[in-house]
Amino acid sequence: MDVDLKKVSTIVDKYQGAGGALIAILQDIQDEFNYLPPDALKSVAEKLKIPLINVYSMATFYKSFSLKPRGKYLVTICLGTACHVRGAKNILGEVKKRLNVKRGETTEDKMFTLETVNCLGACALGPIMVVDGEYHGQMATRKVDAVLEKYKSKGEN
Repeated sequence: MDVDLKKVSTIVDKYQGAGGALIAILQDIQDEFNYLPPDALKSVAEKLKIPLINVYSMATFYKSFSLKPRGKYLVTICLGTACHVRGAKNILGEVKKRLNVKRGETTEDKMFTLETVNCLGACALGPIMVVDGEYHGQMATRKVDAVLEKYKSKGEN
């Protein structure tokens, strides 16, 4: 994927070159490209006049950043204790089967990326599946297909 460095430059300029805005800059770049492309990180380091290792340190420290291309929609399955005892592993298995991916992978069509977390802090709703920031509580394997289809149809528009 070729990265539009003009877009990266516009994002950095929006923060007036403030090095303290690195996290915000990286968030905006990830919003634009669905991940942090290496060329974009290099451009950020050059524009902010900071070592590239500092940019990579920030990009790898926070779990919300990804150095690999992600899908349009992030699917997160909670595997915390409350969700686990209510069948989260089964939900995860069904999502993996439906999307034909493993944890941390992105579907071939770049529509979905599957991730797991240890807790989402909404234990009463467990098991929980979050897609594109939208919580789907009391999930069951029979509900997985309908939830994924909702986002597939949104993504095709």
